[in-house]
Amino acid sequence: MTPVRCPALLIALLALPTTAAAAEPVATAAALVAAVRDGAEGATIEVAAGTFELDAPLEPKTGMTLKGAGIDKTIITHAAGWKPPTKTLPDPEMTTKGMDTNAYLIRLKDKAAGVTISDLTLRGPQLHGAIFGWENKDLHLHHLRIKETQWTGVRTFGMKGAKIHDCEFVDAGGRWERGAPGVKGGITGGAIFAIWMADSEIHDNTFTRTRQAKEHEFYGVKVRQGKRCRVHHNTIEVNFSIEFPFENDEDVEIDHNVCTGTVSIPKHAGGPVPKSGRTFHLHHNWFKDSYAIEFVRNGVEIDHNLFDFDPAKDHGNLVSGFGSAAAKGPASFHNNLVSNPGRGVIWVNEVFDNLVVRNNHVVARTTATPRKEGLFGFNPKCDFKTITIRDNVIECVGTPRPLLRAKESYGAVVENNALTNVADADKFENKKTDKPAGLEAPLKFECGARGEFTVDGWKAGPTAK
Repeated sequence: MTPVRCPALLIALLALPTTAAAAEPVATAAALVAAVRDGAEGATIEVAAGTFELDAPLEPKTGMTLKGAGIDKTIITHAAGWKPPTKTLPDPEMTTKGMDTNAYLIRLKDKAAGVTISDLTLRGPQLHGAIFGWENKDLHLHHLRIKETQWTGVRTFGMKGAKIHDCEFVDAGGRWERGAPGVKGGITGGAIFAIWMADSEIHDNTFTRTRQAKEHEFYGVKVRQGKRCRVHHNTIEVNFSIEFPFENDEDVEIDHNVCTGTVSIPKHAGGPVPKSGRTFHLHHNWFKDSYAIEFVRNGVEIDHNLFDFDPAKDHGNLVSGFGSAAAKGPASFHNNLVSNPGRGVIWVNEVFDNLVVRNNHVVARTTATPRKEGLFGFNPKCDFKTITIRDNVIECVGTPRPLLRAKESYGAVVENNALTNVADADKFENKKTDKPAGLEAPLKFECGARGEFTVDGWKAGPTAK
């Protein structure tokens, strides 16, 4: 009897390993809750298009991926009956004691690493926030719309190695005072509010506020201590764009953002300077409000930015410091374009030493007020031998402006500046050198989420497609 032989192709097919069919996307709120609760670490949970109403937070485990069908296709929100009290708002910021960490649509398991959440809309008008996490490494949030939350969008403690990108934060926070909306006072939350953030990247996000009542104020990125982090290519259209007012910040890079509000980086006495020598590096941003940077901070470099202010909105100094404790510096401000500095370019109430202002181009047009004070205001007790203003182009168009406010400031090193219509030019030497004044190279860069705007010298607008 002749044996029957299998064709070679059939043998190859039989040898292939068998795999389970991919799970269908979950299509109901109950199925979503069960999938997250019962799923194994590392599981991928796909969520179908539709609206999913929860009555308690989802709690993803280590390695889990929660992926929707797309922004505004998959919407996760709360059921009408889930309405946590607001008595704990504003939350205590630096501790979870007294904080309701379950008043969020998603509460990551404590210390769960490698969680990914994407392609969803998270909406929480009755909840404190959208996502809460405690010591979660390698968190990855992308392509999310976080909308209409009471206090914050993403609220984390001890976040390391995170990536938050291509997200939209719309009305993602609020202002609260003792459990009530902060109509007359209180503390403001942030769309991203992180405590002890390290080695993380926040980029290509948009932050938008449509509700203009005071209780609906919120910050874009609000951080209490950042180390080796980068915040870049974001469009932040809220009243305070970025806030880092804590100690021991180091190597935080803030670049290529569009900021319609303030970047706040002050610390008592300027704070310590890390071994790297740098706390913050602010570069290649488009700033649009005359109250642009809150100071003071030691170890800062501010360069290659466009400060582009409306002369009718001259309510702030470009760099402002309101403290009273002396700061030793250093700081440098160079290769910036400043169009209409408002009240002034730099005003610092406290003593601040070791400051270099060089190779900037400043055009100060007549303001609505109009402002007539000096462009630079320093505490008379500064060590002016350590303050240098050199190689700048400074033009006052219309109303003359002094360069300096306090007479003691004439002890600073002022040299090789090209000055036009500067009222006190006869009060300092301004020795000429062979170095060129103004920017060392033309200023051109893309900024905002996905490079949606281009700065080309003094001009800024949508990037040509």
